[in-house]
Parts: sequence; structure tokens; C-alpha cells
Amino acid sequence: MPKLASFRAQRDCASAKSLTSSTSCSILHVDMDAFFVSVELLDRPELRGKPVIVGGLPDQRGVVSAASYEARKYGIQSAMPLRTAARLCPHAVFLDCRHHLYSEWSDRVAAILGKYSPVVEMASVDEAYLDLAGTERLFGPPFAAAHALLREITATTGLPCSAGLARTRLVAKVASDQAKPRGLLWVPAGREETFLAPLGVRRIPGIGKVTEAALVAAGIETVGQLAAITQEKLEQDFGRWGTALYRKARGGDTYEFSMDAEPKSISHDQTFSSDTDDRAALDATLSLLCQKTMKRLRDARLSASTVTITIRYAGFETISRARTLHEPTHLDPVVFECVRQLFDRHWDRSRKVRLLGVAVSSLTHGGEQLDLLDAARREKLERLAQTTDELRDRFGFSKVQFGGSLSKTPREPGNCS
Repeated sequence: MPKLASFRAQRDCASAKSLTSSTSCSILHVDMDAFFVSVELLDRPELRGKPVIVGGLPDQRGVVSAASYEARKYGIQSAMPLRTAARLCPHAVFLDCRHHLYSEWSDRVAAILGKYSPVVEMASVDEAYLDLAGTERLFGPPFAAAHALLREITATTGLPCSAGLARTRLVAKVASDQAKPRGLLWVPAGREETFLAPLGVRRIPGIGKVTEAALVAAGIETVGQLAAITQEKLEQDFGRWGTALYRKARGGDTYEFSMDAEPKSISHDQTFSSDTDDRAALDATLSLLCQKTMKRLRDARLSASTVTITIRYAGFETISRARTLHEPTHLDPVVFECVRQLFDRHWDRSRKVRLLGVAVSSLTHGGEQLDLLDAARREKLERLAQTTDELRDRFGFSKVQFGGSLSKTPREPGNCS
């Protein structure tokens, strides 16, 4: 896996000035096309060309997580209720989410990205930012490198992807969206405003339905119209958000790559297809979530001192409870024992559970578990963790799991939240 970078927000608005002074188009946004659907089609190629919806069965609660381009022709979009999607396209093929499978393919894509740049940020399971600056001697100009990268992803994984290349993160993301499907769009330096001008304001990352409605009510429907409004006017109408709108309309953003930025917490959660009070299924889910969380913790070469569980009941009431360990740890059994104790103490057994979550925080480098385990057992668990991690990296996470998560592993949830 590559060394992942993070985007850190700057405190000032210097990027608006740097946009006009910078001449480097090295920020690449890579976005996998209909990722969940594309992964499912690798296992079920007979569904190619058909409307496919991932997120659950048509009679289940929950929302669409991904839809094939054939399904989108019927107006089906992500986050749409599954029952609505079924009414719009009753002949569509509905599939449950398989989180572990998407995570495995995401890791494979990330490994390819890491070959082209030492600076990679996985913004989500299906999109990433790269900084191609300084890689010219290896891969040629950024556009040539981006073209080679997309070809390698598709040739190696069989998954389609698109990308946008620009001077800023914002413009690169908009460009990749405009390039879909299977496209690469380069916005040359100095052409940002021209590129953005004809697009609807909703195309700008961060502008949602509420802001769009307010802008349209003011007669502003395109990015070009937004860019024509003075900063003072936007600040008067939208407050501090007006400053961001002024900057975004010109293709600027306030983010920079930061190689030393580390996560403050690591977590995984799972929503069940139907609410459950089956203790075996709940324990199996907690074990699986714990294993996923600890694998990511070790991949980051970190240890954690605080363990948190989240329980959401059928009525959407949600509670979170945490415990601080005596010493930082990166070993599954230590954290899982804490997770089980927290769950035993705080689960209302008279109520069914809709969602479970496991998180670790107070992250540090190292951690010897001096007070938690004797030396012999600690050495054994360290070897076990190292071996399982190596096998998972080679064959995929789902191929190697501890017994606790296999005793009665629940069916994958209908909602990929």
C-alpha cells in the first residue's frame, strides 16, 4: 500500500491568489465509475448491459448505493430509496452491498495509484487524489502519467475509471465528473473559469440543494453567473460561506497535501438488513468490525488507547460509549475484549439493534501493552497479527478472519452507509 497523504485545510484564503500564480497542473482526481456495480459485475458478468442497483432488495428499507449507467437512464440516483428505484425500474437487478469485497478492490486500486505518486489521498473507497508533481522523469508530463495510470487500473483490475487533471483539487474533481464514464479531462492552467462557467452551480463541490435553491432564487444558475457576483455581495448574502463561493466559482480551494497528517480515529460500522437481537449475530458483527478497524490501525503503524462502540436501535436512537485502556494497543483480542464488555454493559436487551459501530482513537505510534499482556502471550499475538495481515494483503480481508466473526456472521446489510 502507498503512503497515504491527507488534505489539510489552510487557515487563510491564500489559494485564491496562488491559483493565478501557479502554473502546475499536477493534481489528479481519480474516480471509479459506478464502483460498487463494477465490482459486482466482475463476479457476475452476465449482468453487463442490464440495469443493476446495489444497496439492497427492492422491498427493503434503505437507499441506492450505486446504480449502473443502464439503471441511471430511468432516473435512478445514489441515495434514492430502494422502493422508489423499484418503481422507476421494476426490471432492474437489485443486489446487496458487499463491503469487504469493495474494500479489497479499493486496496488494489490504491496500490496502483501508489506506483505513480508518493502522495496519494484516498478520499473514499472509490475516489482518490494524487499529486503528480516531480514524477515527470518516471512517467512523463502529468497528462501522460494520468493516461497511463487509468489504462493500468482498467487493464489490471478490469474496473472502469475516470479522472480530472488540474491545478486545484476542486477543478480536478469537477473535471473527473465531467469525464465520466471512462474519460480523462485536463483543464490547462488559466482555463479554470472558462471550464467552470457553463456548468450548473450544483456541480461545485460543497454546494447542496439548499444553497443551490438560494442561488437560483437570486437568479444565479451557472458557475459563470456566480463568478460575476462580487465578493462583497456574496458575503453580504451568505456570510462566511459567501467567501468560499467566491473562491470556488474561480476554481480555487483551501486544501493542501500534508504528508504528516494522521487520522484522529479509525472506525467501521454496519447497518443490518433487518433489526436484530440475535446475540450470536451481534457478537459476530462486533468481531468483524473490530478486526477491520485493527487492521487499518496496524497498516498506519499506530496504536490506540480509547475504544468506542456505537449502538443504534430500531427507533434510530443512538448511543456511544467509550473506555480508555491502561496502555495503547494494536492487537485485536485486547480491543475486542473491551468492545464486548462495553456492549454487555450498555446494550438494552429488550430492543433490537439496527447498527453497530467500533472505533479506536487517542492514536499514538508504538504501544507495548506492558500492563495488559504477559510477554509470552503478547509475542504470540504479535506473530498472529503479522501473519493474518500478510495473508489479508495477499488474498483479501474476507479470506482470513478470526473465529468470532465466523460463528454466525450476519448477511451483508442492505444499506451501504
